Amino acid sequence: MSERHFTPDEVDALIPKLAEIMERAMDCHRQATALQRHLHEAQARIRDAGGSHIDQRDWKARAERLDGLAIEVREALQEILALGGVTKDLEMGLVDFPGLVDGDTVNLCWKYGEPAVRFWHGLDEGYTHRKPLP
Repeated sequence: MSERHFTPDEVDALIPKLAEIMERAMDCHRQATALQRHLHEAQARIRDAGGSHIDQRDWKARAERLDGLAIEVREALQEILALGGVTKDLEMGLVDFPGLVDGDTVNLCWKYGEPAVRFWHGLDEGYTHRKPLP
C-alpha cells in the first residue's frame, strides 16, 4: 500500500478513471471465470467418459483466450495500483485507498458504481466493517 494518504476529494477525482478501469477488469474477470468453468467442465466430461477426442485447436484457442484475459485483468489491477488504490474484491469492484480519519490511517473504501467514496474501514477490517465518512 502507498505511504500517501488520500483525502475523499482526491479519491472522488479518480473515480471516473477508476470506474473505467474497474469495469474493464470486472468484465475480463467474468469472461475468464466463465471460460475457465467451461474448460474444467469439458475436462471432467472427457475424464468421466474414459477419454475422448477433443478439438485441439478449439481447446488451445480457449486456453490462449483465458491467458489473455488473465493478462488484461493483471494490467487493470496494476493501473489501479498506479493510481494509489488496492483492489480488494474484483467481483464486487472494491478498491481501498489509504486515508486519515481522526488522525488514524484507515482505508477509504470505494465500490464500483458508487459516485463518491463515502465509507472507510480500519486497516485490519474489510468491506463488512465499512463506516460512513465523517
